[in-house]
Amino acid sequence: MIELRPFNSLGGENHGWLNAKHHFSFAGYHDAARMGWGNLRVWNDDVIAANTGFPPHPHRDMEIITYVREGAISHQDNLGNKGRTEAGDVQVMSAGTGITHAEYNLEDVESRIFQIWITPTRSGEKPSWGAKPFPKGDRAGQFVVLASGFANDNDALPIRTDARVVGATIKAGETVEYRLGKDRRGYLVPATGKIEIDGVTINARDGAAISEIEVLKVTAIEDSEIVLVDAA
Repeated sequence: MIELRPFNSLGGENHGWLNAKHHFSFAGYHDAARMGWGNLRVWNDDVIAANTGFPPHPHRDMEIITYVREGAISHQDNLGNKGRTEAGDVQVMSAGTGITHAEYNLEDVESRIFQIWITPTRSGEKPSWGAKPFPKGDRAGQFVVLASGFANDNDALPIRTDARVVGATIKAGETVEYRLGKDRRGYLVPATGKIEIDGVTINARDGAAISEIEVLKVTAIEDSEIVLVDAA
């Protein structure tokens, strides 16, 4: 089953420095039908103005994955971690027992990110942060695991939950497959382009809530960059 959630149906608010769209209930946006998808709790589509950002604030008991679509994000936290994550790259923060962090766009152009929160299935562990480049060429025509809670996904950033975040870049006319499993839930968003799954057309920044599909077959109508969460 594919439930399309068009971009223009998403909640959110334009704060000036931050134009945020929410695929699920978040902050001032509440929709009882969109509280999460399996253990996926948040998918925010954020456009952050140049030389602005999120000042220090706390988190705990959440796996927070940031996928940078354009520009870059600079991270710092109370553990002493600092880093700059560029477009196409991914950072992961496991909030664990508690962490305070800030995320700034220190660039001279706006930055666009997907911020994904997944409820952890392991708790009581120390917080951590990490980032890694994932060249888009390596994802050409195939899904690559970006973040994972499974031990055999050795090249992915680790997260403490029963989930994966995967990405692919596909050219118009190409089809890629991902073995999801009928007992799993998927949530897919094209960062760019236009795709089709089981006769459903999904445009850039639309969401597709997927369930009861053993093998997901994604066909690109236009050159597309897609991100998928495989959730419990």
